[in-house]
Amino acid sequence: MNKESKFAAIKKGLLELAVLRLISRRKVYAADILSELSSTEFATQEGTLYPLLSRLCLENLVSYGWVESAGGPPRKYYSLTHKGKLQLDNLMDYWNKLGTTIDKLGE
Repeated sequence: MNKESKFAAIKKGLLELAVLRLISRRKVYAADILSELSSTEFATQEGTLYPLLSRLCLENLVSYGWVESAGGPPRKYYSLTHKGKLQLDNLMDYWNKLGTTIDKLGE
């Protein structure tokens, strides 16, 4: 088993956290999310990101608004809802607890 496939499940599970973190900073366009992720361990494709964004919207974690674009059709910009902020806080707390647990197991 190669390194990529070994960590694929972990990366997939953490992609929601990474996307929520990006959206929490400012209203963001899907292409901007893909661009920011492209240089990280979370590099992904539209076919993965758009279903995730749709699910986050359905769960009321993320909302979107249309913004006119000078170079084409309006763009859908995503922002975090109050529920999304709470989810991000919970995920970050859990992420930090996992790190602490792994560190303690290594002692």
